[in-house]
Amino acid sequence: QVQLVESGGGLVQAGGSLRLSCVASGRTFSIYGKGWFRQAPGKEREFVAAIRRSSTSTYYTDSVKGRFTISRDNAKNTVYLQMNSLKPEDTAVYYCAATSDYGLPILPGRYDYWGQGTQVTVSS
Repeated sequence: QVQLVESGGGLVQAGGSLRLSCVASGRTFSIYGKGWFRQAPGKEREFVAAIRRSSTSTYYTDSVKGRFTISRDNAKNTVYLQMNSLKPEDTAVYYCAATSDYGLPILPGRYDYWGQGTQVTVSS
């Protein structure tokens, strides 16, 4: 099993920044990639960004390209999501997820483990 714990959410004004962190513990050797998803009220969970454990390969959904950056620190078993130029439409619960899939999947069903989520609220 792998446990994921997110932190760093909060309330920020439009145009501001937040950095989310996700610390993994347990059988982390089984994880090839990690991703961030978000879910706004009344909407489906959507892919935000993903990164491979052993390379610099990353992938972003179009709506966050140029504003969000996903990175990792393998020594700390931590993945980060730096969010800049935040918009009210970025408001959601953000989830960290881990996958044993070697690709960079964007479908939630391809991820094996999930964190509890952290709320991000962007005011206009």
